[in-house]
Amino acid sequence: MKISSQTKKQTKPAKPAQKKETAGKTKKEPEPEISPENKELSDDHKIKKKYLKTRPICKTTFTLPKDAAPKAGSVTIVGDFNAWDRTSTPMKVRKNGTYTITLDLQKGKYRFRYLIDGIRWENDWYADSYVPNQFGCDDSVVII
Repeated sequence: MKISSQTKKQTKPAKPAQKKETAGKTKKEPEPEISPENKELSDDHKIKKKYLKTRPICKTTFTLPKDAAPKAGSVTIVGDFNAWDRTSTPMKVRKNGTYTITLDLQKGKYRFRYLIDGIRWENDWYADSYVPNQFGCDDSVVII
């Protein structure tokens, strides 16, 4: 009887990601990694706030995703911080089609909306909150 010099590796079957109980304590399994496509949609479009240590200012970056204005020629951000001026704060378009702008804002709550091509209004999908306005729809709110 010949014995093969090669042996098969035995592996344990993969366990599904679930909560584990250890000595009465529940541990949550790590969440699966987000794919690059979904990460861009979830993280890249959130309002980013960077508080300055030297001044009472927050550098606030607003981003409108390409999906919100796929064929837009221009997008402006309009709100309390610019006296609702429709033309004073144009956003820049990135190579990936998103529109972005960074504003220096002082502590407070600001209502705002995006104005696409001077005719269509859009809210921020990741605003801190939303409040009804006098026109029967909602305004986005950012809280600094």
